[in-house]
Amino acid sequence: MLEAAIFVVFPFCMAFAAVSDMLSMTIANRVSVILLLTFAVVAPLTGMAWPAFGMHMAAGALVLSVTFVLFAVGGMGGGDAKLLAATAVWFGIAPGLVQYLVVAALIGGALTMAILYYRGSPLSLMTGNNAFLRHFADAKVGVPYGIALGLAGLITYPETPLMQWALARLAAL
Repeated sequence: MLEAAIFVVFPFCMAFAAVSDMLSMTIANRVSVILLLTFAVVAPLTGMAWPAFGMHMAAGALVLSVTFVLFAVGGMGGGDAKLLAATAVWFGIAPGLVQYLVVAALIGGALTMAILYYRGSPLSLMTGNNAFLRHFADAKVGVPYGIALGLAGLITYPETPLMQWALARLAAL
């Protein structure tokens, strides 16, 4: 049962955040809360040592402090900041967190370039009323960066300690 929670909750939240941001330019607070609470409940049950648990929480606090500053200066949306911090808790202060941040930056950069190209093309005028593309076509709104954060989370999730633990448990069967 514990393995099922590990396999389902994080990927579902990442996919939900990506789709939600694409459709509404918002990432609901409940996504970040679910990620944080699930980690807080599941990690000790996997046998994670309390100092390691504390370092995972410290990773979330560190990322939240940096993203809060970025939000305050208008460089990032609030939902993106909270999602990044909640995701960082799953990675902890480890190379996997750096990998997640780099992959998110690369996907985010490519997404931004693609959206800017699309906004300048005649295609945006023809497809701008589509529910999936309306925010991409609107030059007055930002970039739904939750898409990049969600995809990066799905790509790098196998690097998280909980996923490693769950995979090891399944391999032992």
